[in-house]
Formats: sequence, structure tokens, C-alpha cells
Amino acid sequence: MVETDSVHRDSLAATTVAASRPEGHKSQHNILFVVDTLDLGGTETQMVQLARQLKANGHRVTVACLHPGGPLAHDLSQAGISVVEFPKLGSLLSLSGVYQSFRLAAFIRRMKFDVVHAHDLWANLMAVPAARITGAPVILSSQRDLGHLFWYTPFRCKVIAAIHRLSTRVVANSAAVRKLLVEDFRVPSARVQVLRNSVDFPRFAFARGDKRKLFPDLDPKSRLIAVVANMHSSVKGHHDLIEAARIICDVIPEASFVLVGDGDERPKIEEHARGAGVGKHFIFLGRRKDVPELLACCELSVLASVSEGFPNVVLEAMAAGLPVVATRVGGVPEIIEDGLSGILIPPQSHQALAEAVLRVMQNRPLAALLAHAGQQRVRRHFSFDRLVAEAERLYSPAPPQQITDPCNG
Repeated sequence: MVETDSVHRDSLAATTVAASRPEGHKSQHNILFVVDTLDLGGTETQMVQLARQLKANGHRVTVACLHPGGPLAHDLSQAGISVVEFPKLGSLLSLSGVYQSFRLAAFIRRMKFDVVHAHDLWANLMAVPAARITGAPVILSSQRDLGHLFWYTPFRCKVIAAIHRLSTRVVANSAAVRKLLVEDFRVPSARVQVLRNSVDFPRFAFARGDKRKLFPDLDPKSRLIAVVANMHSSVKGHHDLIEAARIICDVIPEASFVLVGDGDERPKIEEHARGAGVGKHFIFLGRRKDVPELLACCELSVLASVSEGFPNVVLEAMAAGLPVVATRVGGVPEIIEDGLSGILIPPQSHQALAEAVLRVMQNRPLAALLAHAGQQRVRRHFSFDRLVAEAERLYSPAPPQQITDPCNG
């Protein structure tokens, strides 16, 4: 059984959880999702939600992962979705990598998948060639970032571009990423389809947070600012946030920043916060599965990233009814209408970040307007019903018509 939300309190909930399946016959697909890990992360969470929704619509869905284990494996198991492991030990060109690639190809041929959908960088590199040599009818690779990581050397970018061109279609999660694929990776524009992330709206919109229980050591008067982002690289802008916090906390001493996420950069971020004199205002929670409840305890969400593809955290915060201050990077402007459903600021400007946060925290009517408009925008344009319908169209062997941009209109 696929878990569903039991929220039916009002008409908003009723329309949100309404069935999306159109009337009439719909062909069912045998689909293989391939992903690097099943750890808690934006790509992984989106993949799991989509897999569960597709299975509920009657499709056969199997998930292949390149690293064993991970907390999301339990979610898939609960939904009755099989997980098959192809553990990649070392590089894809190592003996282990080559062996697992051949295992994956044999698995695709044996199970006769008509759709192979790779969801991230490592999945692209292993699954697309494997699916190509088996003759799978529909092969989708994915690009979910703007190539900002250190891994993207010129040579490796050429390899990624070649992999994308082996796919029958390439999925971008924002118009900004689509532009990268067409202009930098030279993927024919007709083969690139934007499939924006979605959010489990009821899970965030109707969550209830117990501030005393979740933050027992915190002063009840504290005003919490949510910062949900991994700490694997400096691209998430944590250091800009710390410099902004020095200004914010001088004006609003009860401000506290709730950091959800983890990664190799965390010790540096903690040290910077202490050195900047705002360490006591930063609460490091690590990886959490109760993000909706944590957001429900906060009054504002901040994204300070230098680069983004299409950040789930912005969708989640807006669905939770929080006003959002975010940098104008990547696909963020495709989510937030500046001044209407959130506030956009330039990246790498701690001064602009501090001013925007203070503006919202000191103007409750403005905060309420931004929160309401943001929540309605997410409910209208970024539901999983929309994502599933668009994915089903992509999985047809015939070239799909261009999907209408859900961010307009």
C-alpha cells in the first residue's frame, strides 16, 4: 500500500489529495528508476515520491541504486517497490564499476523494462549506456544542477554531454538547467524536457510543530529562521548566511537559525559561526526526517545558495506557509515571484540577505502576505499530481508534445 495523507480538514486538503488519473484507458509502463543512493536528499526524495505515485497509478516500478542501504529504502519497501542494488566500489572504469554496469544491462534485458530513468549524475553514467546496449525503448538521463561542483572538469563535461546525447530524452528540473544542457552540453533542444520538482503539499501545509518538544533547550521567545540545505560544499552559501546573521542578530537578538542538513563542510560552518560571534544563534540539527514539523516551528525560511537547479527546500517552505527569502539563482525565480510570493536577493551579498530577512521579520503583514501567496502558488503549480501526469507523458515511446510551463498562467 502507498501511504497517503489523512488530512481532510477542509476544501483545500480535499482538492490537493484528489485523484489525478484521467478518465479512460491509460497504457501502463514497466519502469526502472536508477539513482546513486537512497539517502535523504532532494533528488532522492523526489524520485521516491514519483515512484510511489506511479505505482499507485498502476505502473510497474523498480528502483536500482548504486550504493546499498539508505533511509529511503524503507519508504520504497512500504510502498511495495522492489530495490535492487548494483554497488559501485570505486570509479565506473574500475573492474567493480564495469562488472556492475554489465550486471545492470543484463537486468534491464531480463526484466524487459520499457522505460529506464536515471535520476542523477552517477546514475546517468552507469544506466544510460547499459540501457542503450539493451535497446530499451525510452531512456531518460537527468540534469538537476548547473554544473557548479568541482567534479565538472572540461573533460568530464564532455563525457556527460555524450551520455545525455545517448538518451532518448533528457530531463531538466528547471528552465535554467535546460539552457545549460542546450547551450553548454549541446543537447538538441527538442530532446530536453523540463520536469520541475514537486512537493507533498499536505505533508507540509498541515504539519504541526511542537516547539517545546523539538527545541526543549531554546528560549520560548526565540524567533526561528529555517535553513534547510546539505553541507557538502560552499555552494549553499552558509558562510554568507553567517555574515548576514551578525547584522540580523544585532537588530533582533532573539533570532535563531535552525540548520537542517549535514556534510563535510559542517565543522567549517560551525567554526565560522563561533568566530563571528553568532554561534549561540545557530542550531545544527543534522539530517532529519521531520522537516515539516521543524518548519512549522519557524517564521521564515532562507536560501543563501550561490547556485541551484530547482531547490526542493523553497517548495517545502512555501508549502509550509513560511515567507521565503532566497537568492536569485538557477531555477529559484521560476518558483518565487519577487515581492509577491517571496523575496529574491542577489547571491553572495550578506548585506542584501540581512536587509531582506529584517524586512520580513519586522513587518508581520508583509510576512503574512508573502506566506499566503507562496503557499497558494506551490499548491497550484507544484503538486505531485502535475509531476506524475507529465512524467507519464514523457514515458511514452512517441515524442511527447512540449509540456506547458506550470509556472505561467
